[in-house]
Amino acid sequence: MAREPLEVAAPLAGTVASLADVPDEVFAAAMVGPGVAIIPDPGQDQAVVAPADGVVATSFPHAFALELADGRTLLVHLGVDTVGMRGAGFEKQVEAGAAVRAGDVIVTWSPDAVTEAGYAAVCPVVALQGDAEALELRAEVGARVAAGDPLLRWI
Repeated sequence: MAREPLEVAAPLAGTVASLADVPDEVFAAAMVGPGVAIIPDPGQDQAVVAPADGVVATSFPHAFALELADGRTLLVHLGVDTVGMRGAGFEKQVEAGAAVRAGDVIVTWSPDAVTEAGYAAVCPVVALQGDAEALELRAEVGARVAAGDPLLRWI
């Protein structure tokens, strides 16, 4: 049975970047799945929103996975190696198990706190265990997006 195409929204404001440019081999080589990255706008704290309807499968201050109704899973990771910040600069708004709608705030964070701590603030948005052929960019690399703008189409 074919899945319905899924529109994936940008979970945060910033500039679209290639996943290959993320300074972490696991993401850059798409080892956990294909996707895209967003370089967040600096200078202000940001709300990070659910990129689609689903259930928050895992929730950490620096990352969350969203399980979709058809079993697919999206990962949003705020910065690279930011687990080392032990939650500083991040404030979770929902816990694992919460049902969310696209646009609901999942976490607020400070990209500036991330860079000041010596980490890259770039944010991978990954179709976990997805097929790269099934993803279409809705916002081109280099384009600026606001939270909630079209980002990917997952076929």
